[in-house]
Amino acid sequence: MIKKYLYYRRRVIFAFAAFAAVFAVSFILYRLPVRAVMYPAALCLVIAVLAAAADLIRVKRAHEKMENIKKLTYDMIGELPEPQSFSEEDYAEIVQLLKDNIREINDAGALKYRETVDYYTVWVHQIKTPIASMRLSLEGEDSPLSRRLSAELSRIEMYVEMVLAYLRLDSETSDYVFKEQDVDRIMRGAIKRFAPEFILKKLTLSYEPTGIRAVTDEKWLGFVFEQILSNSLKYTREGGVTVSSPEEGVLSVKDTGIGVSPEDLPRIFEKGFTGINGRADRKASGLGLYLCKRVCAGLGVKISARSQVGQGTEILLDFKQYRIRGD
Repeated sequence: MIKKYLYYRRRVIFAFAAFAAVFAVSFILYRLPVRAVMYPAALCLVIAVLAAAADLIRVKRAHEKMENIKKLTYDMIGELPEPQSFSEEDYAEIVQLLKDNIREINDAGALKYRETVDYYTVWVHQIKTPIASMRLSLEGEDSPLSRRLSAELSRIEMYVEMVLAYLRLDSETSDYVFKEQDVDRIMRGAIKRFAPEFILKKLTLSYEPTGIRAVTDEKWLGFVFEQILSNSLKYTREGGVTVSSPEEGVLSVKDTGIGVSPEDLPRIFEKGFTGINGRADRKASGLGLYLCKRVCAGLGVKISARSQVGQGTEILLDFKQYRIRGD
């Protein structure tokens, strides 16, 4: 700090030394006693050191305040330290102008975001009408074609809900409603939704009740379960899916699908990452597991995966931190 201070005050120090030298040279040229200039120079030096110490304390306090301000967002920044020079006053005005500009940009972005969410919310409600109509038309039929169409309609509904989930994750306000929930009941609802696809693809389902109770949001947790089951069904061609609890408070969804390569596994929760499997399936968006990761972060649930190529993938949800304990 002192080294920096001396560097930034080098011009003042140089000027003081130059003035003292001018007086000393003048006294020498006029053959006057050098002591006559040494005494006032020493006195001025003492005064200068005291003034510099006071200035250093002021600068240090201002620096500490600025260091604290660096840790804040722009809208949390209060008053800046009082300007001590014309240049500092100019800098303070520039900072204020930038704050106002950022606020205007953020306000415009927030308005545009709200309008986008409102538009897609209306769109979702509108698109659900023809979906419901098609589902009613298929209810009276029971054929391989009707079962396939019903399964595809379920996937369309899920993709529609993905749109809203993707938009709402970055909302300033959250619609999470945390209550004590029976995780098995939510999982059964997700499984029921994919029942036609299990039948259509002739895949087995092994379900062992987990007995997990957690403080969570039913809608968002159901969304996570649906995304996980959707992925399992998409990449499983034979065998089936097993839902179980390998340890207390942990839910496992394990399939017998094509699996994930070791180099892709650490990145499957990244936004837009599809890996080798996704590149083979050009329809993959790489958003499903990314959304699961984001939602689980909001719910306080740890999500992880393990997999072997050709043997399947297992997704693990750890609810232990929200496990309900009896008195």
